[in-house]
Amino acid sequence: MSPLPDCQTLLLESHNGVLHITLNRPDSRNAMSLQMVAELRSVLAAARDDRGVRALVLSGAGGHFCAGGDIKDMASARTRGADAYRELNRAFGALLEEAQHAPQVLITVLQGAVLGGGFGLACVSDIAIADHQAQFGLPETSLGLLPAQIAPFVVQRIGLTETRRLALTAARFDGTHARRMGLVHFVEEDPQTLAERLDEVLQHVLCCAPEANAMTKKLLLASAAQPSSQLLDDAAQWFSAAVTGAEGIEGTMAFVQKRKPRWAS
Repeated sequence: MSPLPDCQTLLLESHNGVLHITLNRPDSRNAMSLQMVAELRSVLAAARDDRGVRALVLSGAGGHFCAGGDIKDMASARTRGADAYRELNRAFGALLEEAQHAPQVLITVLQGAVLGGGFGLACVSDIAIADHQAQFGLPETSLGLLPAQIAPFVVQRIGLTETRRLALTAARFDGTHARRMGLVHFVEEDPQTLAERLDEVLQHVLCCAPEANAMTKKLLLASAAQPSSQLLDDAAQWFSAAVTGAEGIEGTMAFVQKRKPRWAS
C-alpha cells in the first residue's frame, strides 16, 4: 500500500485491503475544519491509484459522524473577506467530488450527528450504514446559510422533492427515516450489529475484483447527471454572499452565543 499522509484530525488504520478513516475531532462532534478537509483530500489522493486498497470505511470518533462545518473556521475567514469564504466552501465541494469518484468502494458508518457536511459525505458514499438513532439534517438555512456544496449531491441521492423539504425546513430525522428515503442502505439497533453489518458488507465488497469495481463505479457515475464544477463555483459564491449578509452574521453569532437567531425566536 502507498504511504499515507500524517494526519492530526483523522485516525487511519489499514488491514486486509480496507482503509478505515475515522474523523477525530470528538470535542466538536467531528465538525469539518479546513484542516480536516485538506487531510481527507490527501488521504483520498494517496489511496486513489492503489488497488491494494479495496474499500474505504469512513466513520467518526466519540459517537458522532460529523456535525457539519466548523464555525470557528468561518469566524477566521471573516477577517479575510468574501474570497476566503468562497475558497473555504469550495474546498469542501472538491472533497465531495473526490470522495464521490474514489475508485474504491466508499462505506460510511453513521452514528450521532450526521449534519450539513456530514450529511453530504453520507450522500457520496457507495454504501451507508446507520444507527437507528443517528440524527440527520441540513441545518444551514437555520443559520442563515446555504447548503451550497452539499445540495447537488443530496438531490442526486434522494431526489429534488425530499431535498427541498429538508433544506428549506432544517428538519432533523433519524436513521430509520433515512432508510425509508433511500439515503442509507442499512439501519442497525446498536454498535455490535452495526459492526457486524459492516463486516458483512466488506465481505461482499472483497469478493469483487478491485479494478472491475473501480471501472463499474466510474460507469455508474457517468450514467447519472453529475453536479457540475460551474454549479459548485456558483454555489460557493452564493454561500459567501450568505455568510457575509445579515442572516449569516446573525445565525453564526447566535450559534456561538448558544441562543436562537432572531427569525427563530
